[in-house]
Amino acid sequence: MKYVYRNLLQPILFLFNAERVHNAFTKVGELLGKTAIGRKIVATFYDYRGKDISKTVDGITYRTPVMLSAGFDYNGRLTQILPSLGFGGVEVGSITLKPYEGNPKPRMTRLIKNKSIIINKGLKNEGVDNIISRLQKRKAEGGKRFVVGISIARTNDPSTTSTRDGIIDYFTTLKKLVKNEVGDYYTINISCPNAFGGESFTEPKLLDQLLTKLTTIKHNKPMYLKMPINKPWKEFRELLKIAVDYSIHGVIIGNLNKNYDDLEYRKEAPREYRGGLSGTPCRKRSNDLIKNTKDTYGDKLTIIGCGGIMTPEDALEKFELGCDLVQLITGMIFEGPQLIKSICTKISLVDNSDYN
Repeated sequence: MKYVYRNLLQPILFLFNAERVHNAFTKVGELLGKTAIGRKIVATFYDYRGKDISKTVDGITYRTPVMLSAGFDYNGRLTQILPSLGFGGVEVGSITLKPYEGNPKPRMTRLIKNKSIIINKGLKNEGVDNIISRLQKRKAEGGKRFVVGISIARTNDPSTTSTRDGIIDYFTTLKKLVKNEVGDYYTINISCPNAFGGESFTEPKLLDQLLTKLTTIKHNKPMYLKMPINKPWKEFRELLKIAVDYSIHGVIIGNLNKNYDDLEYRKEAPREYRGGLSGTPCRKRSNDLIKNTKDTYGDKLTIIGCGGIMTPEDALEKFELGCDLVQLITGMIFEGPQLIKSICTKISLVDNSDYN
């Protein structure tokens, strides 16, 4: 399947606009996920069937420790088909209080030499009420054991750029999710670089204010922070300290790379900043921050590694650095959906003490 994807399917797909291909795959995936035969066909080629590699993190058991990162299934349409691809969970979103159509196009631009995608969606999603309704229906339909986390962000609108209005926006979204018992865990995305007001809540004082409000909502679900990767360690550590002070369960390290100079082939990207970089340009920054976080906080924080996982070896490296789970998107796009199965197979071959 790797040969077929890399040599036959990918060259054709890459002739078309990246967002159009994404939308087409979402529609096909949603359709296949609605029927048992569709799920079985996909699972025949892509699902992991090796020895048990399940993992329990913060009280939640993942069939495999590989998740689809937030940003791909931002409207919660693929929860029925993703288990057939070997994923142990998905992070839906990021979702916001109000629907948003996205930033002006192009919103996704492939950088093929760099194995990266410029992402400038601007938190495109249907809004929390619509997504709650969809996920409640899918949950009622049942299916294979599968974790559905929810990434929450501030609505991409000028009206939410003030600290007060931004906090209310996050708070209302989380409260709706908790009230409707939707989501196995919650991630607070404080680091989306493509929205009005930028990453305002990555400032320690403002993050403190945000968590002061959000932690008044009572629930028993794990809560994580989606972290920026462009901050120096000293500033990053200040954010971690606040997370620990508020008993946040862990961190996702991390979000898109805003530094185009990290590209190996700089000329492939525009001179001016038009969106964050996914994929390979995120790997080193992500790994350095994962290692520092693990060395500093040990088991006080769950670490979910995200950024630059293009091979099974990349995933294993993140586990070796201290991750409890990993998430990916871009590796699947460049290497094919068989990558998830390959990662799971690689994990099954390593010593459990190294993996855990």
